[in-house]
Amino acid sequence: MKWRFIPKEEKFFDMFQDQANHVVKAAKALVNILENYSLETIDTKAAEIRTAEHEGDILCHDIIRKLNQTFVTPFDREDIYSLTTRLDDVLDLIEGTVNRLKMYKIQQVTPELITIAKIVLLSCEEILHAIRKMHELPRIADHCIEINRLENEADLVTRQIIAHLFDNTSNPIEIIKWKEIYEYVELATDKCEDIANILEGIMLKNV
Repeated sequence: MKWRFIPKEEKFFDMFQDQANHVVKAAKALVNILENYSLETIDTKAAEIRTAEHEGDILCHDIIRKLNQTFVTPFDREDIYSLTTRLDDVLDLIEGTVNRLKMYKIQQVTPELITIAKIVLLSCEEILHAIRKMHELPRIADHCIEINRLENEADLVTRQIIAHLFDNTSNPIEIIKWKEIYEYVELATDKCEDIANILEGIMLKNV
């Protein structure tokens, strides 16, 4: 198979890797918080997520600024913008999940929430692997396929646990709280799938 390599603007690739690293760091911190959950210490433990989200925001703005200043970009400008903002969305959703646990004063998390969070982490790790291979686009395909599979898995788990929630919880307030938490963290896998789709689109345009 013949393919051409992406024109080089090395800084973009480095910046995307840095942003993906922040996403993975936040996802790992989320899993750690849930596996060792305590409402009393959640604010302290969430500091790593807040830092990753803040640094990710700064990097997102830096990438967009560089995009506006660069005449020849390694791939389409709209793809650079979309990839940057979707990575930032994942960070926001991870932080938002922890914020909801605090806001709703959740005393104990469920195994299903931990399961979905671990799927988020696996998806984020696949994104990082794919972005590291963007110099040779055909190598990212397997990672994109795996991200799509993980999203389907998270969607299935979420549907099942919400159905169980309605069947077995009598307190409507508890249903509302937990439904939002489950759907919020699952939305992070949707955004990861969006990233996979963007990467696949870049691959199709450039190979």
